[in-house]
Amino acid sequence: MKKIIILLLTCSIELSFSQNLDLQLFATGLNRPVNIKHAGDDKLYVAEQDGIIKIINADGSIETQPFLNIDPIVRSIGNEQGLLGLAFHPNYINNGFFFVNYINNSGNTVISRFTRSTGNPLVADVNSELILLTITQPFSNHNGGEMHFGPDGYLYISTGDGGSGGDPQNNSQNLGNLLGKILRIDVNNSSATNLYDIPSDNPFFGSITAQNEIWSYGLRNPWKFSFDRSTGDLWIGDVGQNNREEINLTLASDPGGLNYGWRCYEGNLPFNTTGCPNSSSLTFPVGEYTHSSGRCSITGGYRYRGTAHPGLQGTYLYADACSQEIGFLQLENNNWNSTFISFSGNFVAFGEDQNGELYVSTLQGDIYSIIDTDSLGINDNREDEFLIYPNPVDNTLFIEFSDHTTIRNIDINLFDIHGKRLNVQSKNEVHKLQLDVSNLTNGMYILVIQSENYGRITKKIAIK
Repeated sequence: MKKIIILLLTCSIELSFSQNLDLQLFATGLNRPVNIKHAGDDKLYVAEQDGIIKIINADGSIETQPFLNIDPIVRSIGNEQGLLGLAFHPNYINNGFFFVNYINNSGNTVISRFTRSTGNPLVADVNSELILLTITQPFSNHNGGEMHFGPDGYLYISTGDGGSGGDPQNNSQNLGNLLGKILRIDVNNSSATNLYDIPSDNPFFGSITAQNEIWSYGLRNPWKFSFDRSTGDLWIGDVGQNNREEINLTLASDPGGLNYGWRCYEGNLPFNTTGCPNSSSLTFPVGEYTHSSGRCSITGGYRYRGTAHPGLQGTYLYADACSQEIGFLQLENNNWNSTFISFSGNFVAFGEDQNGELYVSTLQGDIYSIIDTDSLGINDNREDEFLIYPNPVDNTLFIEFSDHTTIRNIDINLFDIHGKRLNVQSKNEVHKLQLDVSNLTNGMYILVIQSENYGRITKKIAIK
């Protein structure tokens, strides 16, 4: 097993980008939105805890008709039950399959497959449910609930330790059950007679004592996890017990079977080491933080891999649901350093759109897009090198370089305020560019020009 170096996160480290992060309201009026995913298009699909999935369009409007409504079969008593997870099959555009993770009326976890309606792609067939897996929950809390398809095409599922406090049944260290784990199953050939397969490279494949679905274990309540779309690394935000919240990392090159240490350790400190393995066999978090300043529950996020906000590139963003803060974790000089920025709202889920831009939701029902305000401005001392006119613009935007130097290897992108890349037509001359924006609605946009000899230029553009 690989032992990762432990780093205690604090809010005292000043990162150059962190003061420039902001949240832009993208959609509002949702009811406890606890999961955000995309299906390979420009929409966001948001799971509400009561059992409803809604579609948010690229302009932030919400489709009137829900994508799926399974409220009658979902138990959502308290803060930790309900419809918790959503994942679209990598081939969703062709097969229409998506998967949900919810607590049923008996209080147990259900993993199901549903199918998109054949008559309306914005509506699912509520009668198409195929239940793949049911996990008995001994208590009402610590249900995990996240799901993602990994780069390998398999479905990964997070489960909590079964609940109560302190993992009284020692489920997380017990390979004989599915609680306190990350599961990995093959759903590519699911049917009523073959619900799912076990990948042959799962660490306990073929075992008669360990559950074959287990990929990793030793987790308390992995409420959210995600894959780095660039590297394939797996990031896990594991909610702590009394003192520490932790961020766990499985590198794409790591084997399965990692033991993250709960209930033996909470973060990097002993919690209950009775009957525990040697600490050298455990994988400790790459980051943790204490329950100070009102912090109490981590919401795992994503490592930013979008293009609209280069200042955030490679940064892992997460939140604390209690303190109403966004956290930043960035690799600097081989160390993971972190800080927090205060906002308003109980942040419970992050989402990534098809372009890698990030969103975050609050229990209050709002969805925000995450932006780096540095990427919305321009360095004033370069404005004598070029002209961008007219601004505001109606139909055609001109970019003219004052020294009439030939522009080499030019790349032009226009983004809306939420970070969505837009398709625009450009005409490039020797030292002048023309951008057709006649098909865009009124509002504020972000122009990003990258060229070999001028570098990167970013400017706000108003379209009237």
